Amino acid sequence: MIAASFRAIGLEAVMTPDSNGETLELGALHSGGEECLPHKITLGDFLRVCRQPDFDPKKSAFFMPRAPGPCRFGQYAPYLRQTLNELGFHDVAIVSPNSRDSYDDLGEHAGDLMRIGWLGVVVSDLATRFLLKTRPYETHAGDSEAAFQESVADAADVLGRRDLRNKARVKALVESVHRMRDRFRAVPARYARGRPLIGLVGEIYCRLNTFSNEDAARRVERLGGECWLSDMSEWVWYTNWGQESECVRDRGRLNLDYLKLFLKNRVQHSYEKALLAPVLADLKGYEEPQDIRVLLRASQPYLPAAGALGEMTLSVGKAIYLHEKGADGIIDISPFTCMNGIVSEAVYPAVSADHDQLPIRSLYFDKVNTHIDRDLEIFLDLARAYQRRKHRTRVYPDYFR
Repeated sequence: MIAASFRAIGLEAVMTPDSNGETLELGALHSGGEECLPHKITLGDFLRVCRQPDFDPKKSAFFMPRAPGPCRFGQYAPYLRQTLNELGFHDVAIVSPNSRDSYDDLGEHAGDLMRIGWLGVVVSDLATRFLLKTRPYETHAGDSEAAFQESVADAADVLGRRDLRNKARVKALVESVHRMRDRFRAVPARYARGRPLIGLVGEIYCRLNTFSNEDAARRVERLGGECWLSDMSEWVWYTNWGQESECVRDRGRLNLDYLKLFLKNRVQHSYEKALLAPVLADLKGYEEPQDIRVLLRASQPYLPAAGALGEMTLSVGKAIYLHEKGADGIIDISPFTCMNGIVSEAVYPAVSADHDQLPIRSLYFDKVNTHIDRDLEIFLDLARAYQRRKHRTRVYPDYFR
C-alpha cells in the first residue's frame, strides 16, 4: 500500500522481494551480530535488491523511515547508508522520514503522500483484520488468503491511480472495501464460538512481518486459536499524539502548528470513518479503540506514556484493552534483545495480576529459536484454562453460531 501511495504521486515504487534465507545471510554478513532481527532482515532485503541484474544505483532509492530515542531503529538508515557506501553503491538515495514529526519531512509531496499513505494503511489493516477473523474458520484451506491477496491488489490499484483527487480516491477505496467485505463473506466457513482469542502485541516490525515471527498467527490458528493483531494504524495515531504533546508542551495550543495537527487528525479520522462504514457489522466485537489515548490511559499505571516512549506503552495498553474485549491471552512478539519487549515483559506480571491473571507470554525472535510450536502449545493450554474461568465475556459478530 505504501508503494502504491508513492506511485500515486508519480514515483515508480515496488516492495522489496519477500524475505528468505539469502536475506538472513546478507544481513548477517554485513552487520556486527549484536543488532536486532529487523535490522538484519531490512538490511539483507535491500542488499538483495542491489544484487538484481537490472539494478541501477543512479535511478534507485530505498525507503527506510527512522525514529528518535534509544531504540536501535533510529540507526537503521545511517547503517544502511554506511553499508551501501562500503559496497560501492554511493549513488543509491535513502528516503528516511522521521516519526518525531509524524513523517511530515517528505518534501514537496509530503501532504499528498501522507494523505494517500494513510488511506493505504487503513485499508491494509482492514484486510489483515478480515484475514485473521476468517482464516481460523474457513472450510477450505487457502480461501481466506486468496481473498486477502485479491483485496490488497484491488485496493492498491485504486490507491496508486494518479487521475484521482482526494474525494474521488476515498470514494473509490470505499467501493474497494465493499468488494473486500463481499469476498470474505463469500469464503465458506463455519463460525463456531469457543476458539481462544489471542492478542498479538509487541515490536511493530516483528509482530507484523510473518517472516520475522515465524508466522506466529498461523501457528496459533493451527493449535485451535484465533488472533487479534495490533495494527499499523495504532502506530500512526501514536506518532500523531507524540507530535501534538510535544507541541503543547513547548508552545501551547494557540499557534498555527497546533491547528495544523488538529486538522490533520480530523481529516485522518474522517477518512478512517468512511472506510470503516461498510464493514462495521462484520467487525462487531473486533472494534479497535476510537482514540489512541484509550491505550495510553490503560498503560499509565505501569508505563506512563510521557516517560516510556515507543511500542512498550502501546503493547501494555493494548493488552489491557484486549482483556476488556474478552481476549483469552496475550502474546508479546519482539526481536531478541529488543528494549521494548524487555521493558514490557518486566511489567506484564503486574498487568496479569490486576486483570484476572490473564495469561501473557513474551516471545523473542532471532531466527534461531526452534521451540515456538512447543511454547505456543503450552500457552494455548493456559489460554483455554483462563477461558473457562474468565469474567470478561467476548462479543461475537452476528454470523457466529
